[in-house]
Amino acid sequence: MSEEPTEMLTQESIPDELVDRPQWVCWRRAERDGKATKIPVVPGVGSFASSTDPETWADFETAVAYLERGRADGVGFVFTEADPIVGVDLDDCRDPETGDVDDDAKDIITRLDSYTEVSPSGTGYHVLIQGSLPEGRNRRGKIECYDTARFFTVTGDRVTGTPTEVSQRQDALEAIHREYIADEEPAQATDSPTRVTECEETTSSTSLDDDTLLEKAKSASNGAKFDRLWNGSTSGYDSNSEADMALCCILAFWSGGDTTQMDQLFRQSELIREKWDEVHYADGSTYGEKTIERAIERTSEFYEPRSKEAEIDAPTTDSDDADNTRSRAYLVEKNRLLRERVNTLEATLEERDERIDELETEVARLTDADAVQPRQSDAVNDDRRTEATDDDAESEATSLWGRTKRLFGE
Repeated sequence: MSEEPTEMLTQESIPDELVDRPQWVCWRRAERDGKATKIPVVPGVGSFASSTDPETWADFETAVAYLERGRADGVGFVFTEADPIVGVDLDDCRDPETGDVDDDAKDIITRLDSYTEVSPSGTGYHVLIQGSLPEGRNRRGKIECYDTARFFTVTGDRVTGTPTEVSQRQDALEAIHREYIADEEPAQATDSPTRVTECEETTSSTSLDDDTLLEKAKSASNGAKFDRLWNGSTSGYDSNSEADMALCCILAFWSGGDTTQMDQLFRQSELIREKWDEVHYADGSTYGEKTIERAIERTSEFYEPRSKEAEIDAPTTDSDDADNTRSRAYLVEKNRLLRERVNTLEATLEERDERIDELETEVARLTDADAVQPRQSDAVNDDRRTEATDDDAESEATSLWGRTKRLFGE
């Protein structure tokens, strides 16, 4: 896959699936809180555009014409619930100087196999597909997905080798969402002296040796899944990478996020291959290191064993089992609510940022209007002074002629 853009922003270079929809805005570069941002504006007008107000959108031709007049820095396509378009945003994955691409971005672009272009900064990609965004979170790290109430900048710098059309890729989108974005379903242990807690320090070990950890993983409620992955089966996964991630997420849970133990155990599994130790990222990380890092990041709950002393002092009873079950249920529900709260806060922040952009644009418009008004007022005052001067001169001339006529006795 070539990483160099080959097309320019013309109607011929943009997929018909986008051009045919009147969902276009323009945007201008601005700076807010020391960070670069893009403010959407109405094509042909220049006032603030909203990704939720169709009255502020236009067709593709109008947007490009406004851009060509130098009134904007770029154009963008707005996602709505009425269209089947989904945008996948891959940030900070491309070296603009060399064109080198992170392995994750290359994997996503290849599997989605749809219209892909280089972002305006040259450091990322935008992939546009037809489908429906799976439920749950829509972003993780440098990967984001949108299908409504947002706009995507469109450059026309299509990546060579990618399709020229926006393709239907629902299955691939769901697989990528599971692998790169969605939370991994936490493993549930069957032995009562254990409990599930939200981990605050993901690098602390559970103090389980490898054999004990494997025994517990195989006897858990998802033990069959673990056993298949441990023995090298990728059945049910669209790629080996997705299977690798699934096994690492289970290992992350049982190891308490211990990266060393996760690496040691994965190397004992039948999924291990040479790719595990290959450098695939610009920061020098290997495929294995990055897979473990992402697995820990995706795992929100970790196994925490009870100490041997606690087990001796407080032997397990039916009451303890019930308490442990309730504790697990409570903590799992608490963690789910916390995730929902985080998603709500992120949406609120996005709405706040859009409102700030709107107000900044309005302030700029009013400032320009105030600058024009004094000049108009000065011009009116000058006209009035000129008229007054002419009237005075005429009055003075009339008065002088009258005195002259009286002097000579007319």
